[in-house]
Amino acid sequence: MAALPDSKVPAGRLQEKWDSYKNSIKLVNPANKRKHDIIVVGTGLAGGAAAASLAELGYRVKSFCIQDSPRRAHSIAAQGGINAAKNYPNDGDTVWRLFYDTIKGGDYRSREANVHRLAQISNSIIDQCVAQGVPFAREYGGMLDNRSFGGAQVSRTFYARGQTGQQLLLGAYQAMSRQIAAGNIEMFARREMLDLVNIDGRARGIITRNLVTGELERHIADAVLLCTGGYGNVYYLSTNAKNSNVTAAWRCHRRGAHFANPCYTQIHPTCIPVSGEYQSKLTLMSESLRNDGRVWVPKKPGDPRAPETIPEDERDYYLERRYPSFGNLVPRDVASRNAKYVCDEGRGVGETRLAVYLDFTDAIKRLGEQAIRERYGNLFEMYQRITGENPYKVPMRIYPAVHYTMGGLWVDYGLQSSVPGLFVLGEANFSDHGANRLGASALMQGLADGYFVIPYTLGDYIASSRLEAASTKHDAFDEAENAARTRIERLLSIQGGKTVTEFHRELGHIMWDHVGMSRTREGLTTAIGKISTLRDEFWQNVRVPGDNAMHNKNLEFAGRVADFLELGEVMALDALTREESAGGHFREEFQSAEGEAKRNDAEFSHVAAWEYSGDPSKPVLHREELDFENVKLTTRSYK
Repeated sequence: MAALPDSKVPAGRLQEKWDSYKNSIKLVNPANKRKHDIIVVGTGLAGGAAAASLAELGYRVKSFCIQDSPRRAHSIAAQGGINAAKNYPNDGDTVWRLFYDTIKGGDYRSREANVHRLAQISNSIIDQCVAQGVPFAREYGGMLDNRSFGGAQVSRTFYARGQTGQQLLLGAYQAMSRQIAAGNIEMFARREMLDLVNIDGRARGIITRNLVTGELERHIADAVLLCTGGYGNVYYLSTNAKNSNVTAAWRCHRRGAHFANPCYTQIHPTCIPVSGEYQSKLTLMSESLRNDGRVWVPKKPGDPRAPETIPEDERDYYLERRYPSFGNLVPRDVASRNAKYVCDEGRGVGETRLAVYLDFTDAIKRLGEQAIRERYGNLFEMYQRITGENPYKVPMRIYPAVHYTMGGLWVDYGLQSSVPGLFVLGEANFSDHGANRLGASALMQGLADGYFVIPYTLGDYIASSRLEAASTKHDAFDEAENAARTRIERLLSIQGGKTVTEFHRELGHIMWDHVGMSRTREGLTTAIGKISTLRDEFWQNVRVPGDNAMHNKNLEFAGRVADFLELGEVMALDALTREESAGGHFREEFQSAEGEAKRNDAEFSHVAAWEYSGDPSKPVLHREELDFENVKLTTRSYK
């Protein structure tokens, strides 16, 4: 195992590291910023915030998204809220407590320095978004309101009803639009990044496909920012939009960017259950609902009665019973595993018996139906449209589903990957959440990276690097474009007997069964073999109709599934190699007598970063040891 590049964490006291870093970096003067082109791939919260901020500073920005508009990025689906340590409710919150909750929530598998910086920046994010006009909920007196989320005993989550991600994204989109109108951002919609271009060992450009015409395009810059989200769709069924994918990140991985902690997948406990084999995606019910909803199942296995007819003494409020300190607001990995446990015992509800109840009866009695409508109305409406059931009258049925991925491309303290000049922001990197993300932290990380971190760290890279003049006629662009074209032609030429969706669904079954909520050595070994076999079959028997010179969704999905088939094997290998349970990575062989995750700090207190070797089945493992100087490694308990 070789060493990773320097993580570049500043020396000194934890509370002073970010200020120390900002005081010591090199700067680019305003006139010189106008000489530099920056590529930003993705227009979610991280990408939108970064593009707007860098353009405002004077850089020439090229922004790319696969949607028809930047405002359709998947960040709109993060409904519940965004954390910050402002302590408006005066219930004891501090920057330190937000830092500690995030480190603990991630089961002590993230860098202290990155997480503390996130907590420090959190308060500035709220100020920025309020200034943009984001309509956060307010109390009667006019102060911004807060609610609780899993893994915390304070109310620190700012929210805009059940549309927080959408409202924050609109704020970033407005800031982008201003810079587009000013000519500082050139916007490329309906483009998919197919490859990274390295020149003299540095990221200098990308190859994209115009999703409408099929044309391959070359774009050059002085740095590339990857803000393309997570890889949850490797499981086929997830809460991610169908377009969400890993291709841009995986293309960078194959060009030298290490992929860190790929096995760390978040299973969200509050999703509408699977309803049929041919369902294409799952729908998230915000974690904010666990503030007022109580989770329960019948005490008796196989109880056929309607929920409203089951007496209180025959109900098991299992989260409140097992975790009295946190109750229904335990972290997502804990809530998800416990839902699985009670369903495995035969106490699940609904037709499939793979669901538990989320009941608002007590909250409606205590607060009134109108108060619940004001807090969660759009979520309740969405649930009723999908299920045909009125959650004001009967409990919601929920079950865990793949939602967020804590793994991603490895980055140093400055968000730079192992490829110089390639920066990775938001969910696409691994840096802040360890083995389990606390609710309402995804929006926080995306905006922190885009608005407040990358303007400093990118400037230091530009000022410290000798960037030779280059053009899109460079041999590296020829090679990358030819590689992308050859891959497309190969996909179209196979003309086999199975559709892309069939392969994707089959991969999803393997991943969910063996690399899902609970994992074993036997299951992971089985998954590695099955995925390798399925990948071989894919390249011999997939059928992709149409051609490249057109809007071809089958071709788009084929390329993405091909990358999922490589990523899935590395995820299983990473999970097999990590012989412990930590957060969302639960190995059945490593659990306490009470069924809780059992870490092995002596051997696995590290980041596992995988390097592409040329063979997707044989990646090279690198380790970054995690040093905990400010928090004590303890067994995570929410009891």
